[in-house]
Amino acid sequence: MNTEQLKKHCLSFPGVESKELSAPGNLLSYAVQGKKFAYFKTSEPQQWRFSLRVTAERFLELTDQPGIKPARYMHRFHWVSIVNVNQVDEKYLIELLQWSYRKALQGLSKRAQQQIVDGSHQGAP
Repeated sequence: MNTEQLKKHCLSFPGVESKELSAPGNLLSYAVQGKKFAYFKTSEPQQWRFSLRVTAERFLELTDQPGIKPARYMHRFHWVSIVNVNQVDEKYLIELLQWSYRKALQGLSKRAQQQIVDGSHQGAP
């Protein structure tokens, strides 16, 4: 999965908005009602480095792999940065992304969660 495909996948979740922040942050972030679940670094030297939240167990597992590091400033909340998304198995990357999205969604009120779920089914047969 390349960077463009991953950006599209991030936007495919119900209720997701993307926001691009300029200097000094230089991030393209994905959030559901303000709860961030993934972001890309948009400036050199770390351009297109991808970060997402993972479980504590996966944090230890992932940060032992080459090309995956604790996310700067966010590592204490179990965020990891993937240097090159092309080097991570696509199914595994999607699984990690889905978990991060669900974690952000769970941070919302039950009512907000229900509205997002209900909104994602509008127009469905």
